[in-house]
Amino acid sequence: MRSIQMTDQTWACLLALKDKGESTALGQADPALSLYGPIAGARGRFVLAQVGQSLDGRVATPAGDARDISCPEGIAHLHRCRALADAVIVGATTVQMDNPRLSVRAVVGPNPVRVVIDCHAALTGEERLFHDGLAPVIVIRSEDTPGKALKAETILLPRAACGLAPDAILNCLEQRGLRRILVEGGARTIARFVDAGLVDRLHVSIAPLIIGSGPPGIALSPIEQLANARRPVSTLYLLGEDILFDCELKTTTRSLRRQGQQIEMADTAEAAGLTEHARAETAPRQNVA
Repeated sequence: MRSIQMTDQTWACLLALKDKGESTALGQADPALSLYGPIAGARGRFVLAQVGQSLDGRVATPAGDARDISCPEGIAHLHRCRALADAVIVGATTVQMDNPRLSVRAVVGPNPVRVVIDCHAALTGEERLFHDGLAPVIVIRSEDTPGKALKAETILLPRAACGLAPDAILNCLEQRGLRRILVEGGARTIARFVDAGLVDRLHVSIAPLIIGSGPPGIALSPIEQLANARRPVSTLYLLGEDILFDCELKTTTRSLRRQGQQIEMADTAEAAGLTEHARAETAPRQNVA
């Protein structure tokens, strides 16, 4: 397990790597470069999914309390990921439940563009991110549900049988120069991108507490046999009290291959093929807004 000891110099070098492709001050043996270098150094499309959860895989209590799951170092990690990304993606339910800012506050760095997948035009426009002026906001909706005008750029995409295709979402963001993407929540949103084979790295930060019930961190489609489970190449990092799994999803064979089937952003949990238990859960939320 590698311990992250982030210094101001190391962080400045990572930001320079993102902006200019310069990383001369960091050696490959530095754990920080190993963890954050793939994000900062990506020049084409790069998708990182990040979730912070308890030992038993929960991101909040049933009542929605998600505060203080991650330790301060875990919170700093999430904000570093935001700072190194061009855009951060969340689902509309996450915005409705948490009213997040999705900005960079725990570290020094730029705020990403905030992208909200709002297929059914459920957002009211009163949510905080539309008015805080911290960074641009893009709302992605189905073209057959345009909804009310918001203080944000609105992108309308065609709705297929099960919703909005994750690849179409990434394509429209790439056309706007947004190539480094952080998918932050909730569980179903992360699952769509993972199931579609579009996530390069998955960060799962595990805090040493047991919640017992509440929404899960990721809600993937069910499998019947452990032989079909994904087994990604992973590196473990110590973030204060939390343990981070850095999983390389593109370097492992996907166990759930859907030959000839379009994987799309599902409108409902039923369309995503989730279990009855997962359908009963409320949408998960990151513990830091």
